[in-house]
Amino acid sequence: MKNLDVFFFVLGCAISCFCSVSAAFNHRQPFNPINSILGNENLGPLKDGILGQAQAPGPAFDEPKIPLMLAGNRTKRPDILRKFRIYQDGWDISNKHYWASVVFTGVAGFIITLVWLVCFGITLVVHHCFGWRISFKGKGSPHSQKIRLVLLVLFSCASMVGCILLSVGQLELHSEGLRTLKYVVNQSDYTAQMLRNASDYLSLVKSVDVPQFNLPQSTMQEIDDLNLRLSSGADTLNEKTNKNSVKVRRVFNTVRSALITVASVMLVLAILGLVLSLLGRQNVIHIFIFSGWILVAVTLTLCGTFMIFNSAISDSCVAMQEWVDNPQAETALSNILPCEDERATNNTLFESTKVVSMLVDTVNTFIYTSANTNRPPSDQFYYNQSGPLMPPLCYPFDSKMQDRECSSQEVSMTNASTVWAKYICTTSVDNKNCTSVGRLTPEVYIQLVLAVNASYAVLHYTPGMLNLQNCNFLRDTFMTITKRFCPSLEHNLVIVIIGLGFISAGIMLCLILWLVYANRPQREEAFVKNPSIIGTINQLNENNKEGRLNIRTFVVTSPARVAPDIEK
Repeated sequence: MKNLDVFFFVLGCAISCFCSVSAAFNHRQPFNPINSILGNENLGPLKDGILGQAQAPGPAFDEPKIPLMLAGNRTKRPDILRKFRIYQDGWDISNKHYWASVVFTGVAGFIITLVWLVCFGITLVVHHCFGWRISFKGKGSPHSQKIRLVLLVLFSCASMVGCILLSVGQLELHSEGLRTLKYVVNQSDYTAQMLRNASDYLSLVKSVDVPQFNLPQSTMQEIDDLNLRLSSGADTLNEKTNKNSVKVRRVFNTVRSALITVASVMLVLAILGLVLSLLGRQNVIHIFIFSGWILVAVTLTLCGTFMIFNSAISDSCVAMQEWVDNPQAETALSNILPCEDERATNNTLFESTKVVSMLVDTVNTFIYTSANTNRPPSDQFYYNQSGPLMPPLCYPFDSKMQDRECSSQEVSMTNASTVWAKYICTTSVDNKNCTSVGRLTPEVYIQLVLAVNASYAVLHYTPGMLNLQNCNFLRDTFMTITKRFCPSLEHNLVIVIIGLGFISAGIMLCLILWLVYANRPQREEAFVKNPSIIGTINQLNENNKEGRLNIRTFVVTSPARVAPDIEK
């Protein structure tokens, strides 16, 4: 079942791109990596918004969700745990009865394996212990010999074709699996980098230290909490992704090595078995027959395992596609993925706009009350500021927290640092007072730019974090997996299963013919044990005594092996 673990490691990595982050945000609960992969952890503080519990305008009522069974048509299979009654609850990896129905798809391979081991094993025991043989009368019919030879060559070729299909299938499956893993890891890295960038920008605000420029204590505490959660979430996501990626690659390589070994061994077995059976090497061919008996059981078991794997992959691909197509439906994934609805997303967005507005308001308060005023030297906020007035920072939202365009007298967050650099003055040795015309000292300018960068971080990275919160990011990931990777994965799995089937059937039939050829009497044995040959030799001796020799009778009734004795 290693192959099945591989796929759900990949699927777990995709889910953990936002589940493990949100779980890590909840610092009040211990982090469980198993629950993180399966999505059992909740969103923690993000569930109520990035920075608090405040309510925001949202839908007047919650739309009822329509229940939907994911992959309902595909998963109607006999349930082993319910006395083979049809399973009808759809795709649900948390339901043991779903897994029982998936295992049923590979039962045929396991039953054939058991029947093969018992039946052929009994045949070998009877053959070796009780002396059971397939008897031949003389040399047999030339027609029957040709049929046996053609069938042996045909079955050997079938097993060789299966080896080729298995080699090609495993190569493509390995490559496509690694491509899928790389995509999921890239998505995870993108998410972690986004969170880390936001955390880095917000951490800059903590270094703002100017007497005239003080953020409210509540704002500082909110930023500090958010920064801690973002950095913790990014570190957790990177750690879990790297750990799972190493495990998945190790399993991929193990499965690839196992399939290559099976294909190589079976190919050698088919070729040598064909040659040795034609040569009648009884001692060696019996060793190949016993080895083939075990190896056929191995390939049949692998065939059943890959059938289970194929069913699980196909079910999951269909389930992901249906979940993407029905975002408002109540599905089995709803219990795994703690996706927030539109109202919760609006609350989070509202809280982020509040933070940005507070930061902008704090910066502009300093500009209006300190930088753009001509204070007397006795004032505590005096630092000899003078010259043209500097433009304030643009408010990105209006009083209703709706987007607004900047006026011509304001500077945007993207060009504030460039514009304000024109208002920097030169300072005295103590860097406190301006010695030239200007509204900002270099130190104050740096602190204002830090505050602008923090505002930009919240404004720029909030939509991406909301995509994690409302599962849009995960929906896009699932859509890409189902469209780009699922078809090729399913196709390559079918090739591997067909290859294993060809190998099993071909070698299985070859073993029967190998027994026939291994029991074929050799020429020396036929000469010694054939009664007609013994009778002919006795007649030859009598005729030699009388000086007569019926060569025609001898030649017709005896093998050519006796011909050299005539000359004597």
